Amino acid sequence: MRNPIAFLIIGLFFGTGLGFLWAASQGITLDGHDHATGHGASSGASSRAMAEMAGHDHSQMQAVSMADDGTAPTVTAILHPDAVAGWNLEIQTQNFAFSPETVNQDNSPNQGHAHIYVDGVKLARVYGPWFHISGLTTGEHLIAVELNANNHSPINVDGKPVRVEMKVTAP
Repeated sequence: MRNPIAFLIIGLFFGTGLGFLWAASQGITLDGHDHATGHGASSGASSRAMAEMAGHDHSQMQAVSMADDGTAPTVTAILHPDAVAGWNLEIQTQNFAFSPETVNQDNSPNQGHAHIYVDGVKLARVYGPWFHISGLTTGEHLIAVELNANNHSPINVDGKPVRVEMKVTAP
């Protein structure tokens, strides 16, 4: 073996190609799982962006209810125009910790993740205070951020979702 690196590259190239051919022969496609159809997608964000980042419908889940006793979580958000394209969404919380390590586990007080919605359709699940939004169609859109518990249930304080909404106009 004079040049094992060259043989490795050639093997990977042909092996990958054969893998794709086999997958195609089995009817496997690489277009992902499209949530934009059948989940009430709107025309607000591009259907490709929605399909890539949409989540399952959790609207029927029992909310995690808390009293507004000074320790309940709150959320605010700011949309910063991005210098290149879209907007950078800054999520500001109080009495709440983003906790990706506990997703899908039992709920713990004041921790979880956020869901981002565009025109009422879930765009993404986020585990931190920043998210880039792009691909919006021309016109006005309603952006919403909602805090959710580890099991994806919405968090309610005094019966109302911990949620903030803002409008943005895409050029």
